[in-house]
Amino acid sequence: MYCSGCGSPLAAGLSYCNRCGVSLKERSQPKQTGVIAAFLTAITIIGVSGLGIMFGGALTLTNEAHLREELVGFFMLFTFLVVMVAEILLIRQMSRVTSAQPTRVSETPQTPAIANEFRAPAPRTLAEPLASVTENTTRTLEYSRTEPPR
Repeated sequence: MYCSGCGSPLAAGLSYCNRCGVSLKERSQPKQTGVIAAFLTAITIIGVSGLGIMFGGALTLTNEAHLREELVGFFMLFTFLVVMVAEILLIRQMSRVTSAQPTRVSETPQTPAIANEFRAPAPRTLAEPLASVTENTTRTLEYSRTEPPR
């Protein structure tokens, strides 16, 4: 198995990468199949009922209300636009939900652990002390005494 952060080979059972420190625990993915199924159901119901309202309303307006064809056509166009806007918004929202799901990384075959991977970290040494400010100042003043005036 390899680290998803840096790509270095990993030994089995590690919680964090030895090289970059990224967490190797699997994140629990919420099951969103119910949400996707709800969106698909809503899209289907709104589409079918919108078409039913559009055609049924056109027939009712023509036969019962005796409206002109231009008004019935306007009603059908308006109903179609409202249904299409609702469908597009639902599809857009569903695409946001599906794209928010993290993609699973395919696991590669595990490689044997490298012996150097488990060695202890090198001991840290203390930093060299900084030179004294007065030493540097004294040295600088000493040089300036012997320097010819400008």
